[in-house]
Amino acid sequence: MILPFEMNMMTLGKHSPHIGLQLYGIATVALGVVGLRWGDFATNWQRVQPDVPFREALAYLTAAYELLVGVAILWRRTARSAALLLSLLYAVFTLLWVIQIFAAPGVYDSWGNFFEEFSLAMGGAVAFCSLAPADSPWAGGTAIFCRLYGICVISFGLVHFIYFAGAASWVPTWIPPGQKFWTAATGTFFFMAAGAILSGVKAKLASRLLTIMIVCFEILVWIPRLIASPHDHFNWSGNGISIAMAAAAWVVSDSINQLGPSYATLRLRPAPVA
Repeated sequence: MILPFEMNMMTLGKHSPHIGLQLYGIATVALGVVGLRWGDFATNWQRVQPDVPFREALAYLTAAYELLVGVAILWRRTARSAALLLSLLYAVFTLLWVIQIFAAPGVYDSWGNFFEEFSLAMGGAVAFCSLAPADSPWAGGTAIFCRLYGICVISFGLVHFIYFAGAASWVPTWIPPGQKFWTAATGTFFFMAAGAILSGVKAKLASRLLTIMIVCFEILVWIPRLIASPHDHFNWSGNGISIAMAAAAWVVSDSINQLGPSYATLRLRPAPVA
């Protein structure tokens, strides 16, 4: 007998069974290890100000949380609860960026970081809903959280054009036809992927290609930076966040492909009235 939970795990990405979910957990474990190693948060992404009371203790506590919950998501019986706990953790770091946004609303860097963290929170939320039993009121929430993730992808594209020169400097110089070309191209691809995820038109293909593109960022940008400067906390944190972002995109893509043609019309079902 196959339980509804197990059926959801089996159907979450038929061609790559819950690899995205596992990668999401592994990335969080990596962030936990980095946090314990440096006794600090993930530098630029987990923006906890230096004057916060007991900051170092909070950093260690967060790292332990990431380790434990990241491991828990790899186990079938605890995967759904762990996905929710990770979504809440990333939501906290998302809200911390709101403080920066209010301080300087005209500076898009804070908005960009807000949506990066929000994308990680949405990855956990999508996993939580995708793993819900078929009769759960949350089972229909996948499409909504996927679309909220799609809003984040718009921001990914905006960052490429608002900070065009800076973004271009991150593109490896050996890739033809040039840094500016790939900055404009990847920014445009982000917009196209966002449009597909939000509308449901070609969302399955677009979400797969989006995942591949973010994985390529990790391989071509972040891993070489880590190899070049293996003692830099920023590079370790950046790799952890990059892998987590790829995993979140993978989870969303798996879920969209699981839903199939119904993705364009699905809505969150209200809880049944007792």
